[in-house]
Amino acid sequence: MAPVIVWIRRDFRLADNPALFEAARTGRAVIPVYIADETLDGLGAAPEWRLKRGLKLFSETLQRAGSRLLFRQGDALPVLRALAAQTGATAVYWNRAYRPDEIARDTKVKSDLKEIGIAAKSFSANLMFEPWRVETGSGGFYRVFTPFWKKVRQLPVPAPLPAPDRVPQPETWPESDDLQGWLSRHRMNRGAAVVAPYLMIGEQAAQDRLHLFCEERVRDYARDRDFPAKPATSGLSEPLSCGEISPRQIWHRAWGLWDQGAAGAETFLKELVWREFAYHLMYHTPHILTRNWREEWDAFPWNTDENHPHVIAWKQGRTGIPFVDAAMRELYVTGRMHNRARMIVASYLTKHLLTDWRIGRDWFGDCLTDWDPASNALGWQWSAGSGPDATPYFRVFNPDTQLQKFDPRGEYRHAWIAEDDPSPSETAISYFKAIPENWNMRAGNPYPAAVTTAKEGRERALQAYETRSF
Repeated sequence: MAPVIVWIRRDFRLADNPALFEAARTGRAVIPVYIADETLDGLGAAPEWRLKRGLKLFSETLQRAGSRLLFRQGDALPVLRALAAQTGATAVYWNRAYRPDEIARDTKVKSDLKEIGIAAKSFSANLMFEPWRVETGSGGFYRVFTPFWKKVRQLPVPAPLPAPDRVPQPETWPESDDLQGWLSRHRMNRGAAVVAPYLMIGEQAAQDRLHLFCEERVRDYARDRDFPAKPATSGLSEPLSCGEISPRQIWHRAWGLWDQGAAGAETFLKELVWREFAYHLMYHTPHILTRNWREEWDAFPWNTDENHPHVIAWKQGRTGIPFVDAAMRELYVTGRMHNRARMIVASYLTKHLLTDWRIGRDWFGDCLTDWDPASNALGWQWSAGSGPDATPYFRVFNPDTQLQKFDPRGEYRHAWIAEDDPSPSETAISYFKAIPENWNMRAGNPYPAAVTTAKEGRERALQAYETRSF
């Protein structure tokens, strides 16, 4: 009864974890292992810190289930081969990942393990629809969201798997590398104490949040989701990013509500499928992560200087545009940003400031605790106009009128901007506790003048577009 190694990646859950479930079902000893390998290189400060927090709790969850989590550092293939040799394991199971570098790694691992007689099995766990199985009528992949949605809503989504009844242990456990030491190292600095209370970590927290959303918020979701001061969204992007909940679990719960006539359930399901669409595109056109999806944008004269004063002002939430600044400060304090606000700050950077979307992509990649490579890249390219199914390049959101429309009582602004407010909120003050001291920003400073007004930025963007051929 040789053991089965379960290679844990971003799937920090017991339920609907096919690799863990199938390994436990063999009746053989199961050895879960997390490997800090080269695919973590370049991970931003906030997502790395959040991943480590989630991994720590998942390790504790496995211990309560009568198992444990091994930790190893190094390239995945030699680590797995050494662990198999040490334990006598004859199989390695894992749930699929979809980033180009992860696909290349997993393909090599599977091939090399099989060559030495070790069974290597991968499972579908973190998407509802595998990208290679969703095709247009002509056999290609979808480039526009609406037809993609119409296609996949007709496809069956497997029911979520239960958590294993038990996870059999080996007679002796191999030694682990220093997991606690690795977990304790991060680059969040003093911001960690500010962001920590906003985290929603672990499988149970994700299930509780799904229950709350379905019971209290989904019916009004279509109406309220664009108002950033309202607690109207699901908040599930963070646990999804670490695999603490599966999209199948969310889909079946929301689909049942749609069947019952819940008004906002269809809109919510479309948002879940937008994530799938992002992965579909990342799989078929991996350059979406790093290059303009539409090649005709390669010659556009973006500002590529990330140290430009206007870009610095954007990052620091002091552009003088309240909607933009409130959103950027929400990001720095909570590690997240409301979806409507993401659209506004992305539009302002790429259109009003004519700055390369990759600068925004990287800043979000450093600051978001719910960072997702596919969704982040698609969102930025959609906003910039350079991506698939993009907002028309000539559409320039007016951040002032957007704030009037979606924050008519000024609640969002008050929540995040302290300057010139006689009674600033605690959340607005907390921003100054999170930022680096060398930014030299104080709550008592006057609110800055706009680096580029909505009108000036729009006119400049339209003039730049007129000189290009798209």
